[in-house]
Amino acid sequence: MKKPDRVILVCCSYRQGNDAKGKCQKKGGPGLLPLLEEGLADRGLDNVLISSTGCLNACDRGPILAVYPEGYWYGEVDEDRLDEILDALAEGKSVPQYLVAPASV
Repeated sequence: MKKPDRVILVCCSYRQGNDAKGKCQKKGGPGLLPLLEEGLADRGLDNVLISSTGCLNACDRGPILAVYPEGYWYGEVDEDRLDEILDALAEGKSVPQYLVAPASV
């Protein structure tokens, strides 16, 4: 297995007992996963690991998408924002207006 260039985490609000009950789940977090896979492939970003996560504790800004190693945490991600985020990633940039917090890297 080749080490991925990036890891993208998508909050799907899984809680204890594997229940998806939080805001990210209710606001469409799980639905971002196939869009993310397709969008990465369309842009030739093929060495990226995508993972759904438990609660990332930023519920008021969900769905949350975290990109590493850059350390970008994006909030209120929907299909339109996802396209902009992926376009920026393909160019090695961020979309500052959607960041929940400054990048840690």
